[in-house]
Amino acid sequence: MMKLSEIHHIAIIVSDYMISRDFYVNKLGFPIIRENYRPDKKDWKLDLKLNSTTELEIFAPVDPPTRPSYPEACGLRHLAFHTNNIDKAVEELEALGIPCEPIRMDTFTGKIMTFFADPDGLPLELHE
Repeated sequence: MMKLSEIHHIAIIVSDYMISRDFYVNKLGFPIIRENYRPDKKDWKLDLKLNSTTELEIFAPVDPPTRPSYPEACGLRHLAFHTNNIDKAVEELEALGIPCEPIRMDTFTGKIMTFFADPDGLPLELHE
């Protein structure tokens, strides 16, 4: 039987490369692994380090279609990032002008969490 043990990368498409690059690199603090313009596709591809095994790939094509969010469509619902101190993380995000939903408890796990969004409205979660 196949054994899949880790997520290698998560890929997202953004509408404005420089705004999203600033958000994920300068505001969320993900280090850049690779940054390349792909002339054959006329887009940017930015690879960011999430941890020792997982990368976040940012693709910035010309005029991508808008992602339906409400009502939620089938497919990826949100990305969730772990933090050891959700109160401090929320404080830092809000100081950067990134609003967060009120912190609430996950009724199934008993852990606390909140949501915020990237510049294109992709839901992002903080989970402690």
